Amino acid sequence: MILETIVTTQDRDGRPHIAPMGVHVEKDALLILPFRPSRTLDNLLATEVAVVNACDDVRIFAGCLTGRRNWPLAEAERIDCPRLATALSHTEVVLERFEDDAVRPRLHCRPVHQAIHAPFAGFNRAQHAVLEAAILVSRLDRLPWEKIERELAIHRSAVEKTAGPREREAWDWLMEKIRTHRRAVHGP
Repeated sequence: MILETIVTTQDRDGRPHIAPMGVHVEKDALLILPFRPSRTLDNLLATEVAVVNACDDVRIFAGCLTGRRNWPLAEAERIDCPRLATALSHTEVVLERFEDDAVRPRLHCRPVHQAIHAPFAGFNRAQHAVLEAAILVSRLDRLPWEKIERELAIHRSAVEKTAGPREREAWDWLMEKIRTHRRAVHGP
């Protein structure tokens, strides 16, 4: 199973980093698989700790992918790494094993503490659509343009029908990122 989360890490100097990431659940471990290059990867290898945050504000997912990374943080309880202040829940993890790979290394992490801060009511269709669009944006340089356009057309309908202000804002950030990328790669 893959959970769409926000992973927080920090470098050795204490500078935090916030990144959306699909985290794989494996028995009693969480598997983080960042694509290279990755500040999350660098930070986790340097400090050997991270926080996996569950949240329902899709602006954070979209924001991190569009240069908006200034989200409120709070101290974790058992490790020296911040958590997302608005997380519904968070899991503090330590790095147990590292499997190197030129494209996508595997970081096997052991949970050491979990806390629930607020109930999760579930995602509406627009929130789901924004998460799917965020995944597409994170892979703009890896996916064919036709696939991106096809999937966005499907997700756009859900945003138009069910989005609230937060989902619309997140969607607009992602669409601007896609337009900018397309102009840079394909011209005006």
